[in-house]
Amino acid sequence: MSIPNIITLGRIMLVPIIVWAIVSSQMEVAFTVFLVAGISDAVDGFLAKRFNMASELGALLDPLADKALLVSIYLALGIWGDIPRWIVILVVSRDIMIVAAVIVSWLFDKPVEMKPSMVSKLNTAAQVAYAALVLASLAFGFKSGPYDIILMGLVTVFTLSSVSLYLVEWLRHMSTIDGK
Repeated sequence: MSIPNIITLGRIMLVPIIVWAIVSSQMEVAFTVFLVAGISDAVDGFLAKRFNMASELGALLDPLADKALLVSIYLALGIWGDIPRWIVILVVSRDIMIVAAVIVSWLFDKPVEMKPSMVSKLNTAAQVAYAALVLASLAFGFKSGPYDIILMGLVTVFTLSSVSLYLVEWLRHMSTIDGK
C-alpha cells in the first residue's frame, strides 16, 4: 500500500473524531482536525502526482474520504442547528443520487467512469470553504456573515449545477441500454 493511500485511510479515520468533536461542542478540536484532514488531502494528492504513486485504490479512496468527511460534517452541523438543514439535505441528496446512479450503472453492467467535472470541483471547494468558515466561527466565536450567506449561495448553485450535469451525463450513458 502506498504512502498516499495510507494518508487517505488516515483521513477517513478522522471522520468519527470530527463528528464526536462537533456533537461534544469541542469546536476547536473539530476545526483543528478538519484542518489536518485538509492538509492530508493536499499532501496525499501531491505525493501521488509528484512521485508517480497514483493508484486505482487511491482513485477510489480519495473521493470517498472527501465525501465521508464533508457529508459527516454537514450532517453533524445540521443536526445541531449550526447550519440550515435545507443545505444539508441538498448536499447529502446530491451525493446519494450520484452513488445510486453508479450502483444502477453497475447493475446494468454499464459502469460509469467517474471523472469530476470542473463544476464538481468548484462544488467541493465551496462545500469545504463553507464548512471551514462555520467550524472556525464556532471555534473562535466570531460572526461569519456575510461570508456564510455568500458561501451558502455558492454551495447551492454548484451543488444544483453539479447534480444536473451528472444526471444529464448519466442519462446519456444509460440511454444505450438495449440498443435505445
